[in-house]
Amino acid sequence: MTNHHHSNNILLNLGIDSLNEMQLAAQETIVSDRDVLLLSPTGSGKTLAFLLPIFELLDEQVAGVQCLILVPSRELGLQIEQVWKKMGTAYKVNVCYGGHSIETEIKNLSNPPAVLIGTPGRIADHIDRGTFKVDRIQTLVLDEFDKSLQLGFHEQMSFIISRLSKLNKRVLVSATSGIEIPKYTKVVHPTVLDFIPSEEEKVNLSMKMVVSKEKDKIGSLFNLICSLKSQSALIFCNHRDAAERISDALNEKGIYATYYHGGMDQDERERALIQFRNGSVSYLVTTDLAARGLDIPEMKHVIHY
Repeated sequence: MTNHHHSNNILLNLGIDSLNEMQLAAQETIVSDRDVLLLSPTGSGKTLAFLLPIFELLDEQVAGVQCLILVPSRELGLQIEQVWKKMGTAYKVNVCYGGHSIETEIKNLSNPPAVLIGTPGRIADHIDRGTFKVDRIQTLVLDEFDKSLQLGFHEQMSFIISRLSKLNKRVLVSATSGIEIPKYTKVVHPTVLDFIPSEEEKVNLSMKMVVSKEKDKIGSLFNLICSLKSQSALIFCNHRDAAERISDALNEKGIYATYYHGGMDQDERERALIQFRNGSVSYLVTTDLAARGLDIPEMKHVIHY
């Protein structure tokens, strides 16, 4: 494998000293075994856990898509793309998802990426249109596939997998255990890597209740945030306009916050997430939209307003 000695550079590019136990196990198993079920909590670094072995499996001589990664949401897709780009490999990556211009995607795919990431609906659409060739795809990753099943992407995933005749490796990734693996995945006896902590280990989460003296709770929220020693927090509220109102009120008080909700267009939402992830704003005020699989590392506090 020529790719092996590049791995050190990749970690350097990612700013990581070493892989965790789960990532090491995943790397070894995914490279060697045909079907793998990786169970690991959100935020544990599972994106890198499957991207590193995928990198090892890619062949520089092959033009065309070699690995397909199906994701339940565009947020997750964009996040995986960011990690891949940060790795600094020479291989092209593209992301396809509903709501994104199909013309742009078709143009991108005319020079096919080695790694293609996408939501099941949009990828099924491209396969239907014959936008890219599927005959070089050897590796399939179903990331957060418990969520894809919950969201009802059965038909699209079944259609996509039925067209991938040259597959020789399938990786299913999930943050919850005990999922029934659908027959159409053709995964029968996968190697299971279970890194989901047992209930006893989850004691590092503590719940506290803050009582607001005034009817308008914004003052109490302000005081609470001031007590967090500048550590960032995710603030959940019930409505879109409340998210905007709370965010504006915090900014007026000199606290960098931004809002995130389903009424914003995709660019605005991505901008808000990027600002929150890179720390240029410390508080993300959001509706329950953000509860669905946003991988935000190092979250110390979650406030339910």
